[in-house]
Amino acid sequence: MSATTIKDNENIDDWISQVEAARIRSVSKQAIAKLIRRNRLSAREIGGRMLVRRSEVEAFVPMPIGRPRKKAAPKKQAVPKKQTD
Repeated sequence: MSATTIKDNENIDDWISQVEAARIRSVSKQAIAKLIRRNRLSAREIGGRMLVRRSEVEAFVPMPIGRPRKKAAPKKQAVPKKQTD
């Protein structure tokens, strides 16, 4: 995991545990850990515990489920056939 320690100028109250983040999002702790691994949530390590920023957890918007739809190709205009008389 790419975690760093909290610097002196950051407020520790802005950071919450993975368990608390899971409660806020109504998901499992493993789901939060997966978001951290995929860099969808930033995390910091303090005393061996991974913490996430509360504001990121509250503002998190999940991606839609499934594969994205293919973009529809523009419809071709019907070309009238020439009449042979």
